[in-house]
Amino acid sequence: MGSKWRKAKLALGLNLCVYVPRTLEDSPPDSDDASTERLSDAALLSPGNWDAGHSRPMTPTPSSHGLRFSRSASKSSKQTCSICLTKIKQGGGHAIFTAECSHSFHFHCIASSVKHGNQICPVCRAKWKEIPSHAPCLDLPPPLRGAPTNPARWANNEALVTNVRRLPPTQRDTNRRHIVPLFQAPEPGVFDDDELLDHHQPVFSEKSSSNDLLEGNFTSMVEIKTYPEVSAVPRAQSYDNFTVLAHLKAVPASKSSNQCQAYFLQAPRTPRAPVDLVTVLDISGSMAGTKLALLKRAMGFVIQNLSSSDRLSVIAFSSTARRLFPLRRMTDIGRQQALQAVNSLVANGGTNIAEGLRKGAKVMSDRKQKNPVASIILLSDGQDTYTVNNSGDSESKPNYQLLLPLSIHGADNTGFQIPVHAFGFGTDHDASSMHSISEISGGTFSFIETEAAIQDAFAQCIGGLLSVVVQELQVSIESAHPSVRLSSLRVGSYPSRVLVGGQSGVIDVGDLYADEERDFLITVNLPVEASNSETGLLKVRCIYRDPLTKEMVTIESEEVRVKRPETAEQEAATVSMEVDRQKNRLQAALAMSQARTAAEQGDLAGAASILENCRRVLAGSVSAKSGDRLCVALDAELKEIQERMASRHVYEASGRAYILSGLSSHSWQRATARGDSTDGSSLVQAYQTPSMTEMLTRSQAMLLGSPSTQRLIQPLWSLGSQPNPR
Repeated sequence: MGSKWRKAKLALGLNLCVYVPRTLEDSPPDSDDASTERLSDAALLSPGNWDAGHSRPMTPTPSSHGLRFSRSASKSSKQTCSICLTKIKQGGGHAIFTAECSHSFHFHCIASSVKHGNQICPVCRAKWKEIPSHAPCLDLPPPLRGAPTNPARWANNEALVTNVRRLPPTQRDTNRRHIVPLFQAPEPGVFDDDELLDHHQPVFSEKSSSNDLLEGNFTSMVEIKTYPEVSAVPRAQSYDNFTVLAHLKAVPASKSSNQCQAYFLQAPRTPRAPVDLVTVLDISGSMAGTKLALLKRAMGFVIQNLSSSDRLSVIAFSSTARRLFPLRRMTDIGRQQALQAVNSLVANGGTNIAEGLRKGAKVMSDRKQKNPVASIILLSDGQDTYTVNNSGDSESKPNYQLLLPLSIHGADNTGFQIPVHAFGFGTDHDASSMHSISEISGGTFSFIETEAAIQDAFAQCIGGLLSVVVQELQVSIESAHPSVRLSSLRVGSYPSRVLVGGQSGVIDVGDLYADEERDFLITVNLPVEASNSETGLLKVRCIYRDPLTKEMVTIESEEVRVKRPETAEQEAATVSMEVDRQKNRLQAALAMSQARTAAEQGDLAGAASILENCRRVLAGSVSAKSGDRLCVALDAELKEIQERMASRHVYEASGRAYILSGLSSHSWQRATARGDSTDGSSLVQAYQTPSMTEMLTRSQAMLLGSPSTQRLIQPLWSLGSQPNPR
């Protein structure tokens, strides 16, 4: 039942590794045969290991060891530095280090890797007895300082004077598990060493100019549309629960519609707000092998798609957490340094999510300067074993809020709040904790069920983060009639409140990505009308900050009115399709939540019944009968959840995470990755924006390696980092 995209990836060998049991027909392995070499995390990332004809990862061939790659792959890995992913050239002014296992690297790359605490070959995973270092300033672990030096095997020693420190014999400690330190360089007490922002004058393409921004011709807009559930109600009739839909859409627009149409055909030229992004990455022991290799590749994609105005910091955590890379602009040098830091990661130790988030929040809170957009990406494949009580005591539920520092969840509403977009990797992660972390912070939770889908999941997320056009959006609703009162606001997870007296209400929305839409259902009472032919219900006002101009903008909708004929026969009432479909969306989300509660209590049959009843109700709705696409997608999602509740084992392995990711998506009305939702053929693609779709296309083009799509692999230009058209 897999999608076309999933089948294509498997057919092309993008699952990276295939395990084949040893058979009697297999010939005995030859220790000197380079073709039996097992490619490591870093080697899997190397462009040298991609087939030259098709620019895609080579499909492994069977081996008596379970994994075998072609001789050409091994050869090309020696021609490419598997840390910085660039060619190794003789006589280019760069020292080259050839290790005892015969693999070669740029000296500055491998020295940086060793400084990060790595003492094994990034390609073949062989443990080195000799390691490279800058003499004499390499900051080695205490046991290595003062060790005798031996000559190194250098192919070229033009640029650097180097030496090699011999590693002492490994000392086994049977009393505790050995944990390799994440990074040997000392950490500052305060993370105020962020790179200064790029305040250069923004440069635009020939289809617009900097004057557009200065003159206010290029502004972000929020469109407001309102829909009463029926167009006409007889005067003598009243409603206690009459529904009005407020529909919002974030549209970057120009005052000139013709200019806007021409300008936005060039998506990569669209100015946007620069981003401060902190990635908090799990490198516990369970991430070893293919998982870590795929994480490194996905991070490489993120790094390459950030512009020089965006800043990135990398936090890695296992039993402890370290800041591997400070908040730096993604210039060419910044990208290279970030790639080196990511490729130095080694999996070991336990899972301390709270410490990783604490370090990530500290990067954000200590920074001297701030880009307009800030976010944290958290990835983990396990359960926090240090902070949250998971003892199995049914009487006390885990307090997942303990995983988040106050600066993130802002419980008292006095501090800043940074959204954490959480990614549960594989089937062993704690979906409940990851969902809680994202929900408390205002982020989303994605379920990466198939390991190879990690890059697409990251791509969809940053496609949104790199397209923020509205910030600090607050929606206010005011009654337009003395007798009309607001009774409820159905807004998902967004903070909202109906003020005393019911004459007004407020919804705090926050940031919107380009082309994102938000639908809020407002319930009011509709009084009897004595003589007027219409009844005014309410007005909707939006106040937000434009991230490009930094100005606060206020816009207001027209008054929502309902016709009031004397009798129902005078004017037929039209049922709003828009209101009906949003009622279906909220009803489906409620059914998912109720089914999850039943499943957690062990009643899988009851959970499946709840979902089936909801599908039946949706099928009888007006919008479903008209073939509405949202209703089709909701039905497909409910059916998928039913299948993931077939047994307790299936629910524990994937059902819980799939439901929670869906609830996260519907409660925030923002796209999340779950199942095959990032595949083009999937029905479950709710809330994807064009920017997300474009970034997914880039990711899949990079994986498939189509030469015709290489033009897509250019970073989206942010404000202040766009190329000069001259």
